[in-house]
Amino acid sequence: MTRRYDLVIFDFDGTLADSLTWFRTALADVVDKHGLPPICEEKAERLRGLAPKAIMDELQIPAWKLPFIAADVRARAAENVDKIHLFDGISDALHALHAQGVTLAVVSSNGEVAVKEVLGPELTALFSQFACGAALFGKAPVFRKVIKKAGTTAERTLCVGDEVRDIEAAREAGCSAAAVDWGFATPQILSDNAPDYLLDCRTQLNGCVNNQAAGVRAS
Repeated sequence: MTRRYDLVIFDFDGTLADSLTWFRTALADVVDKHGLPPICEEKAERLRGLAPKAIMDELQIPAWKLPFIAADVRARAAENVDKIHLFDGISDALHALHAQGVTLAVVSSNGEVAVKEVLGPELTALFSQFACGAALFGKAPVFRKVIKKAGTTAERTLCVGDEVRDIEAAREAGCSAAAVDWGFATPQILSDNAPDYLLDCRTQLNGCVNNQAAGVRAS
């Protein structure tokens, strides 16, 4: 069996953990605090099918305000880790990749304390790097630093995320991109942005890494 990738970099929210279920309970307060237009359930669902810039335009968020909103959400997540849970099958997938000798890393806009608490000590120990608190649209430079520290190359790195901006960051860093359809963005908007792999099942991660991803490679 030929292993295609030596390093797998995971996004956290919406990829490893179901943060969206919790965030929906905090959304109204976040919107009110930062002076954003009201977001009903229908609008929130519609946002999942938009590109990042279109989401910013729809929510009328100026670029300067993003870091403040992100910091607020990070703080709230740290206070509510008991309400954020890993997706089913993630633990088994991470153990399987680690057992093959694949190096694992997390690059997330969420805080490191919250990420590690949700993962728990056993899964945290499987990861060699945690690059947390990354800017929402600044993951590519962080990917490069993680790759360098891991001692591999972009060509041997797979970045796994649930949003269009994850695909774009992977492409900018020269890595392969795997988009998961169980997170924030809809399968259609992910497919439209042509990731190397579009996954609908946690077990497909092994297929990507081992170059046996028939049926999940994006067309």
